[in-house]
Amino acid sequence: MTRSPYELTTPEDVLARLHPRLRTYFGAVPSGHVGRGEGVFAVVGTPRRWVWPLLAVFARDAVMFPVWERDVPFTVENRPARVGRGAADGREASVAVRAHRTFRFRSGSRTMVDAIAAGPHGLVDHLGRRGRVSALLRAEVDADGPDAGALRLVSTRVTVRALGRDRSLPAVVAPRVTLVERFDDDADVQRVSLRLSAPLVGTLYRYEGSFRYRVEPDANGPDTGPGRTPRRGRR
Repeated sequence: MTRSPYELTTPEDVLARLHPRLRTYFGAVPSGHVGRGEGVFAVVGTPRRWVWPLLAVFARDAVMFPVWERDVPFTVENRPARVGRGAADGREASVAVRAHRTFRFRSGSRTMVDAIAAGPHGLVDHLGRRGRVSALLRAEVDADGPDAGALRLVSTRVTVRALGRDRSLPAVVAPRVTLVERFDDDADVQRVSLRLSAPLVGTLYRYEGSFRYRVEPDANGPDTGPGRTPRRGRR
């Protein structure tokens, strides 16, 4: 992969405002390499236990988990990938980065899986192992102010794959995802905050914390597992 999904879908003037240390994180992961990070989430989940049965459904596909914990150690691995619905519907696989975030909860480790891809209409986050739920994202980077240099991703459409078709949820019921990644120069760490909210309900799920990140050779090879398309030829 010579360019990342972010670089393929976000205007250059927006990317130019990114903090220099974030350009590595959102840039392309070279073939044969993996991006690895380690840190601690200050909070994960939601204290609203009535939401937990719904989160348990999403946990089966490694999207979200029915928890509310503080000071959760975690690791993240980002690998270059190709994602798509397959040749059956005539779509080509898209350039993507597949992330595995492993949370070490008190009850045991759980891994969240998603793939950020360069879709035909912009940046798309395919959630879970199967990618049945996806969110079209708008990328924003402030030039000044408290979040200057940070990347903010806001969902503009949520789609569910059912019976072989993609169906967009109406705006009145669609959840909203807001993700902010910024670099803290004083602490020399990257800080991340994700919030999932719903109309009339408010916050359903969130996590926020900090980590350090590096790119290194990948002993596990290319990402060609379930829901992925193996690479062929040049990338």
